[in-house]
Amino acid sequence: MFERMSSGFSLARSSWDVLRNDRKLLVFPFLSGVGCVLVLITFLIPTVILALNGGLAAPNGDINWVVVLPLGFCYYMANYFVVIFCNAALVHCALMHFNGEQPTVGDGIRAAAARLPQILAWAAVSATVGLLLKAIESAHEKVGQIVSAILGTAWTIMTVFVVPVLVVEQVGPFAAIGRSIALLKKAWGEGLAGRIGLGLVILLLFLPVILLMAATAVAFTASTMLGFTLTAVTVIAFLLVAIISSALQTIFLTALYQFAAFERVPAGFDADTLHRAFTPKTA
Repeated sequence: MFERMSSGFSLARSSWDVLRNDRKLLVFPFLSGVGCVLVLITFLIPTVILALNGGLAAPNGDINWVVVLPLGFCYYMANYFVVIFCNAALVHCALMHFNGEQPTVGDGIRAAAARLPQILAWAAVSATVGLLLKAIESAHEKVGQIVSAILGTAWTIMTVFVVPVLVVEQVGPFAAIGRSIALLKKAWGEGLAGRIGLGLVILLLFLPVILLMAATAVAFTASTMLGFTLTAVTVIAFLLVAIISSALQTIFLTALYQFAAFERVPAGFDADTLHRAFTPKTA
């Protein structure tokens, strides 16, 4: 267990070094966050207007699913599209970095745009699954939440390599799921367990934010102005850490994909650590 944790921390440190040496990679999770906010605003305004005018209610007073379901699907798909597009751009740039090249933001955006059909298809699949999980969660408050969480976790594990596969192998969404599962079967080893180390690193990054939250709560009791100032600082710190954490996770995942798919050690990563952490097996 300690060896696994050590490998996880080593891989997390390598991912951090990649991000530290190529800070422009932070642009993609930033764009993803901005895009998701814009999508939310875009859908929130017409939804509020519909709700105020009774457009979300059926004649009998129940929810008008004929309107709500398509609206929900479109929102999920738009949101997933933004996230997947930006992740695909980051994966491409990370792969370029791993192979000794100097990627630009434009390189990532062009690569993601070239995979637009695959990204749209995967966004549609993700939106469908997300909507189904939400429906299961809403069906029964307690049992539905548990079932939805279990299925959601299983789906996340099964599809962990889908975006890198879409970027590199240019296949459709269902072939990408199959490829992702095949990679897990081929190189299960300790690979995903190694993410525990990255998770702990991310937790450490969030500790100052947690302390700021506590300080903000105390500050409001002393001074409203100080409380609002600390609130602004806390929000900015949270967003910054969230952007860094998202980039680290994508870099980490891309490194594992390259090693699992091609048994090629990414630049900046230690071969022995990857072997210990992922232990790829011959097919």
